[in-house]
Amino acid sequence: MAVIALAGCSGAPGVTTTGLALLLAWPLKTGRRMILAECDPDGGAAAHGLLQGTLGDRYGLRNLSVAARTGEFSDAFWRQLIDLSRTDGQRESPRERLLLPGITDPAHAASLRPVWTILAEMFRGIDTMSGHDVLIDLGRRGAYGPSGVLAEQADATVVVARNTLRGLHAAQSRVRALHERLGDVSVLLIDEGPYPAGEVRRVLQVPVTATLPYAPDEARVLSDGTEAPRRFTSTALMKAARTTSQVLIQRAALRRERLHPHDPRATDGETPHAR
Repeated sequence: MAVIALAGCSGAPGVTTTGLALLLAWPLKTGRRMILAECDPDGGAAAHGLLQGTLGDRYGLRNLSVAARTGEFSDAFWRQLIDLSRTDGQRESPRERLLLPGITDPAHAASLRPVWTILAEMFRGIDTMSGHDVLIDLGRRGAYGPSGVLAEQADATVVVARNTLRGLHAAQSRVRALHERLGDVSVLLIDEGPYPAGEVRRVLQVPVTATLPYAPDEARVLSDGTEAPRRFTSTALMKAARTTSQVLIQRAALRRERLHPHDPRATDGETPHAR
C-alpha cells in the first residue's frame, strides 16, 4: 500500500509525534501491518520519550550497521523492531504496529551510511512481499545527505510544519528544495497558528495534505510518555490521525499509479480517489 516519508524543518514541528500518532491510528486491513522507522540522523526521540528509556540500546537503528557489513541485514532488521500493538487482553500481541527506534547519539550517524540504501530497498520489498506499510521519520535533516535516498524511494514525502509565521518561514526553503529534487511534496500541518490551509498552500506552493490539531497534552503522551488519558484513541489528535492516515494512503497510491502505472501495488486492488 504505502511507503511514506515524513520530513521536518527547524523549530521542532513534531515529526516524531506525528509519526507515532499515525502508527497507532493507521487503518490496518486483514493481514496488513505497520512499521514506523526513526531514521533521523540527528537521533531518534521515541526511545527516551514514549518508551521512557526502558529498552536501553538493545534495540534500534544503530544495531543495523554491523548487520549491513556481515550480510545479515534482513534478520537483524526484524529483531530490532519494538511492538507497540494494543493487545486488548489477547494472550499474544498481533505485532501489527512496530517501531524501529532511531540512534540515540548523532555521532552514530556516520556508521549508517551503507544502511540507508539497504533500508530504502528493504522498505519497498516489505511493502510488496510482507504486507507492511512503512512510515519513515526523517526528522529535520534526514531528507538530505546520505539518508535522503529514503525520501527519494518513498511513495510520498510529506513535510510536517506548523502554521505559525515562524513555522512557515522554516518550511519554505525546505519544501522548495525537496520539491525541486523529488518533484512531488506535500505538507501536513500542525494547527498551532492562525494561517489556514489555503494560505499555507499559496505561500509554500505545494498541496496541504492534512491538518492535525495542536494538542500539547495529548501529544506529550507520544513525545514524552506521559500517562494517557482515558479513551486516548478517541481524542481529537488520534481521530485526526486516523483521517490523515487515509489521506496519506490515497496520496501515495495516486503517485505510485502515476509514476508506475503497471505496478500491481499502485492501487492495492482499489481505485484511489483524489482529494
